[in-house]
Amino acid sequence: MPPTDRIRDHAGQGATTVAAHRARRRLRADAARQLADLLRRQLLTGGFPDGTLPHESTLAAEYRASRNTVRQALDLLRAEGLVERLPGVGTVVVAEKYPHGLDRLMGLAETLREHGRVTNEVRTMGPVAAPAPVADRLRTAPGSDVLYIERLRRLNGLPLSLDLTYIPLDIGADLLGADLENNDVFRLLEAITGRRLGHAEITLEAVNADANSAAVLEAPRGAAVLMLERLTHLADGRPVDLEFIRFRGDRISMSGLLHRSL
Repeated sequence: MPPTDRIRDHAGQGATTVAAHRARRRLRADAARQLADLLRRQLLTGGFPDGTLPHESTLAAEYRASRNTVRQALDLLRAEGLVERLPGVGTVVVAEKYPHGLDRLMGLAETLREHGRVTNEVRTMGPVAAPAPVADRLRTAPGSDVLYIERLRRLNGLPLSLDLTYIPLDIGADLLGADLENNDVFRLLEAITGRRLGHAEITLEAVNADANSAAVLEAPRGAAVLMLERLTHLADGRPVDLEFIRFRGDRISMSGLLHRSL
């Protein structure tokens, strides 16, 4: 074989080896992500009652994965702040996410009452001229005043969400003297109007926390937060509460029961 052909053949083998190595790394990363998803579900739903995950070899055997894949999966969970590696102990659960249901219209204190006490720090409250998108969603006259409320909400003292709320002023005026530190707005709205809330339109997406939101939530700057936009209506269909809620993604999980319509 001529020297040039041998060089080309060697280069081709080298390229094939590199490509194969990259493919193996990609497959292992895919498998680690899949395993992390399964383990995350277990540790967030009490699947490890004593707070300690099984040994890596046990996880590898149970999930038919390599030890390297298990280590990568645990590294992913550690990066999320859900587990930590303790010398002489193993991998332990260090964080808890609280469930927030999406199939019922409930305030945060109602939703999390089994997990502790929700308190509200009212950071800003008062009438403001409604921005055009707010006036449109609440069906108020452009430029008319609405009640604006900004609250930092804590569960058992830990920052959980930053809530920005707009309410038509004919209803919101009665909230100015209400105890918003210890009550959900939903309950107060029903008490003020004498009517039940009916339904809400929601949009849920992940956004990066701006510097101010991150500081208020005591979260890393630029961390992903769950943004819930919710427009709540009274039972007669009138929109009464437009909210933009930033949840710490490492402390809340969203769930619901969905039915397929034929």
